[in-house]
Amino acid sequence: MCRSCGADAVETVLSLGRLPLANALLTASDLEGPEPVFPLDLAFCHVCSLVQILETVPPERLFRDYLYFSSYSETMVEHARRLANELVQSRNLNSTSSVLEVASNDGYLLRHYVEVGVPVLGVEPATNVAVLARQRGIPTISEFFGAELATSLAETHGRADVLHAHNVLAHVADLNGFVRGLRIMMKDDGVAIIEVPYVREMVDQVEFDTIYHEHLCYFSLTALDALFERHDLRIGDVTVVPIHGGSLRVLVQPSSELSSSESVATLLTEEQGWGVSMLGPYKSFADQVAALRAALRELLLGLKGDGNRIAAYGAAAKGTMLLNYCGVGGDIVDFVVDRSTHKQGRFVPGVRIPIDAPARLLKEQPDYVLLLTWNLASEILEQQNEYLTRGGKFIVPLPEPRVL
Repeated sequence: MCRSCGADAVETVLSLGRLPLANALLTASDLEGPEPVFPLDLAFCHVCSLVQILETVPPERLFRDYLYFSSYSETMVEHARRLANELVQSRNLNSTSSVLEVASNDGYLLRHYVEVGVPVLGVEPATNVAVLARQRGIPTISEFFGAELATSLAETHGRADVLHAHNVLAHVADLNGFVRGLRIMMKDDGVAIIEVPYVREMVDQVEFDTIYHEHLCYFSLTALDALFERHDLRIGDVTVVPIHGGSLRVLVQPSSELSSSESVATLLTEEQGWGVSMLGPYKSFADQVAALRAALRELLLGLKGDGNRIAAYGAAAKGTMLLNYCGVGGDIVDFVVDRSTHKQGRFVPGVRIPIDAPARLLKEQPDYVLLLTWNLASEILEQQNEYLTRGGKFIVPLPEPRVL
């Protein structure tokens, strides 16, 4: 049954097998036992065009203790700063306004409102991440967002002038309850800014590693339009932004308050021409994923066979997926590095490759580094300029393997 419209017309287009949870990084003691794995099958709804996975892992298991901290990415922080400043100006926000962010993480976005005196509230279900946000001066409630919580917050905190929901809608099992919650928390003249990874970019750039159990849905504007319309909300504007390998940013308001801009009509038409409501693009995507897997393995095995040392950069969820689906384990990659101190000393799920600090690249100078966080390539290459100057090379895996 479709997660959005409830139709039974859902067809599987890609099966990645049984894989571990992408962010369930292992401790040394975890290595003594087996890891849980879950089916990862991608499907297409013939009625509303939503692309989605079929398995639902309980959110309490996925998100209560979370190891992704947005502030470790300079790209994410700058992306958030620009957006917050833009909204402060365009919406005339001040000390009497109210901004709420759902899945507010460590306060990487809300902090920019606090700096200019705009009251904020974060909703972040990961208790460990919420603690850090509070320590940084960001009021944060550690709960899952939906219609019930929204009703309570509207009564106790009032409704919001601006709501943010970035990279969270894809994580939500109850899409309709979540969107109802947004409507409840939104002032009649308020606005919600929502960003979701864009399914068209995922398909065109063969970004199969963004498919994992946390990401239940992969949105087109067509699918979003149907979802919001169901709840008396209208998409007033849309922009394709480069964050997370290509995302849609939509501005949403009550239907009575907003007419859609030309950008919405234009992109909806483009999507129809691309084939968003047809099975073809997604079946072709499955073929490309299989071909990419074969090409990457051939490249890595060839380099290893020639005596090269290979490391990897980025213990992110997409890295877990790529390594496991492509069968790239410790026999090929010696270690993974990541800037997050919360991940260092742990092991990548499934393949169990150790995670260390980036300084290890200069200490050991491996011949090649597989860039698992390819979406942050420019930031990472700049940070690792010395490694490159010494003759090191990066391998970017998508949309086809290439050496930099």
